[in-house]
Amino acid sequence: MGDPLVLAIDQGSSSTKCVIVDYKGKIIACGKIEIGETHPFPGHVEQDGEEIWQSVGKVVSKTLENLPNGYIAADVIVAGISTQRESFLLWDRQTGKPLHPLISWQDQRQVDLSSKCSDEAVQNKVKFLTGLPLDPMFSASKGKWLLDHYDKDRNRSLKGELCLGTIDSWLLFNIYGEHLIEAGNASRTQLINVHECDWDDDLLALFDVPRACLPKVISSNGPFPKEIKQSLGPLKIPVGAVMGDSHSALFGHQAFNIGQVKATYGTGSSIMGLIRKEDELHSGLCLTIGWKTGDKIAYAAEGNIRSLGATLRWMAGILDISVTELVELGMKSQSDSVVLVPGFGGLGAPWWDEKAVGLITNLTLGTSRQTLARATIDSVVYQVADVVNAIRRNVGEIHQLFVDGGPTSHDGLMQLQAQILNCSVFRAERPELSALGVAYMAGLTEEIWTQAGLDKLNRAYDLFEPKSQQDEQNIDLEKWHKAVNQSRQLYSI
Repeated sequence: MGDPLVLAIDQGSSSTKCVIVDYKGKIIACGKIEIGETHPFPGHVEQDGEEIWQSVGKVVSKTLENLPNGYIAADVIVAGISTQRESFLLWDRQTGKPLHPLISWQDQRQVDLSSKCSDEAVQNKVKFLTGLPLDPMFSASKGKWLLDHYDKDRNRSLKGELCLGTIDSWLLFNIYGEHLIEAGNASRTQLINVHECDWDDDLLALFDVPRACLPKVISSNGPFPKEIKQSLGPLKIPVGAVMGDSHSALFGHQAFNIGQVKATYGTGSSIMGLIRKEDELHSGLCLTIGWKTGDKIAYAAEGNIRSLGATLRWMAGILDISVTELVELGMKSQSDSVVLVPGFGGLGAPWWDEKAVGLITNLTLGTSRQTLARATIDSVVYQVADVVNAIRRNVGEIHQLFVDGGPTSHDGLMQLQAQILNCSVFRAERPELSALGVAYMAGLTEEIWTQAGLDKLNRAYDLFEPKSQQDEQNIDLEKWHKAVNQSRQLYSI
């Protein structure tokens, strides 16, 4: 056998990816399997749990085929798993078969939940216990819906015959046959007390979710069961770490210092940075368990944007051009005071307003394709700026913004982000940060690296520095915030 290798799976909303990392921390092979989603009713977003599990084995096999000469599958000794968060699945414990498709984090079927729980004291209690605003994005309301439809009297779930779980829980169940959930993923369910890292009886009662159908909360680095029931494709190797995708990206950037923040630009966006104290947080931000190693919890402030890359794709479709062409077109123009607020499913952080609507303001007969393209680009950087500025109010100056995800490949977009924030933006040369982070942690678990050794690994970045006057950017942000306020006032029309 050669030097040890780490395999990392990144199970996301649109695909399951896999990378293999060598002892130098370098990605030497990768693979990708697309997965589908369905929209059976307006606001409903579902995926096939069995398809997701099968995609894991397929992508591992595909990635092994891409190993360069000199490496063999037997060199891979441990796996890390990074997953999409908040999505929830219900399955039969005995048969291991889902009772209903996975309900995606994007799903809005429980959008009326907050109005049904309109008591301010209840909403404040939920925010204090979970660190999260009452919102249909999180898993709790999805769990209630699933049990209401498949176990109305809660008889089977009270007996432990049914399992509710996030994607990491579903994958671990298939691998080990045990019902487990990683701490960071659990912190996004809105069912645990984030300060104690355990299921909370008051929250379980509020959402009518029996404890017996929920998984055991474990640390990000385990310990995991010893006996493997199903292998990862052709590899029967242990899991050394599990993390939520955004948490893994933060770990992959090695952004461990206060004042370092990462932003993942995807369908939506997650902006996250570690904080000193979990009880001091801007009201528009979420308190999240970044990761838990052993008994030590690293807390993070996080803001979630509902529509980021999705907004770029939407406008590109309307203009019948590619996203790359959209960005190139927009960077050659000015917005001429036109503002696009992508409140397609409400607004996320720092507003958390599910009733906000999408709108475009200040249209004139002179509004052009270029103008609309620029307004779309601006909506991306403004949304990220709002969350980063909220984190600034918690931790002080943000020295470095680490970015990853598909839209970050556009230089003009990243330069504009640096200017709006008046902050250095570091773009990872490799985009697979969600996989790389959990690979690092799995390698630490297996003692392939030490933390000091990880710190010395070469990570290549492209740097974007602010160039324009900050006063100009402040004026642009004021126009954006006026449009956001309009978006939040139009729901009753």
